[in-house]
Amino acid sequence: MEVINTIGRRKSAIARVYLSDGKGKITVNNRDVSDYFTTDQLLYVVKQPLNEVNVADQYDIKVNLTGGGFSGQAEALRLAIARALIKIDPEYRSALKAKGFLTRDPRVVERKKPGRPKARKRFQFSKR
Repeated sequence: MEVINTIGRRKSAIARVYLSDGKGKITVNNRDVSDYFTTDQLLYVVKQPLNEVNVADQYDIKVNLTGGGFSGQAEALRLAIARALIKIDPEYRSALKAKGFLTRDPRVVERKKPGRPKARKRFQFSKR
């Protein structure tokens, strides 16, 4: 099998995934996934699509992650892995879509407006 590459985004994080046949090794920015994502919750989020279709130990995944924080990066990686699995086998689509792994979360930080301290907050009103 050739290498499948996909991209996933969340907030300002971008995950580029290269999926190939292997033993289930996930490498993020040349580090092991458990070294990069230190909490169990983030590791769980990253591995959700693989566990949903029971292929966690069939593919090696190499990831380039940039931007954002750990949470956004984990969710961007989840989307990219789900997209790669669909390229391999389109029959995975219904299972992954039902769990919401194929939906790109569009929520991003709102920009700061001029004349205000933050995006929506106003300075305190003074009558006198």
